[in-house]
Amino acid sequence: MDSFRFYPDKGCMQALVRVIRLTCKTHGPREGNMRFLVIMTILVMAAQAQASVPVEKMVPVDHIFVPAGFDSNDTTEVVVSGFLPNLCHKNPTAKVEMNGKNINIKLSSLYYHESNPFCPEMVVPFVETVKLGLLDKGQYNITVNGKSQWELKEKVKIFESQSNSVDDHQYAYVDYIDKDQANGEVVLRGYNPSDCFELEKIEYSSNGKDTYSVLPIMKQVRGFCPMKMVPFSYQWRVPTDLPAQKVLLHVRTLDGQSVNSVYMK
Repeated sequence: MDSFRFYPDKGCMQALVRVIRLTCKTHGPREGNMRFLVIMTILVMAAQAQASVPVEKMVPVDHIFVPAGFDSNDTTEVVVSGFLPNLCHKNPTAKVEMNGKNINIKLSSLYYHESNPFCPEMVVPFVETVKLGLLDKGQYNITVNGKSQWELKEKVKIFESQSNSVDDHQYAYVDYIDKDQANGEVVLRGYNPSDCFELEKIEYSSNGKDTYSVLPIMKQVRGFCPMKMVPFSYQWRVPTDLPAQKVLLHVRTLDGQSVNSVYMK
């Protein structure tokens, strides 16, 4: 429930003036002015306090990216892009509700009233990865910010797992995607847990619409693997076979995790 707010409007101020006039008639102008100053000070302090108390508010969203290839042993996730209308909105977060094969996602932020001095007019885009957890085989309906002007709908298909392991391969521990959009390339950056691992190949698949699932597959080149963090940077050219101008790069990493980044062609 939204927090209580108090902002003096025209009617409130007219009522305040009538109170002050009545006080002046009853107790004299000096005491009336003093009471006026006290009341105005309280009103200003109350307005400032309310402006600094955030409430939860739904934020605009514009797209859902759904990577392909999840199975019943994966932590399924989707990626939602949107924007904060101004800097009164802070920290966009997602809440997920499951109802059978229907998944409802609410994207909201902490919202401070416009009277807060730290709310400049600036549109801030965001990309939020929403983890849906382990899902059984089947097709699920996804709704984001339902029953609002920003409502989005999508579907995700989950396949039956063919093994008990989380991943079929050893993936590179990518923690950042450096984009060179002018040349149509990206650089996957991160650290390997040992110098006995080398990049074997980078495979990819797509959902046929707007998302590439990128798989940086590693190979072990020695039997002895000392624990030694080794930085890497792997260059990869972004395919051009998807029709969308804005695509998601969904890069799989260790232990079923991923790094997601929106790429503009």
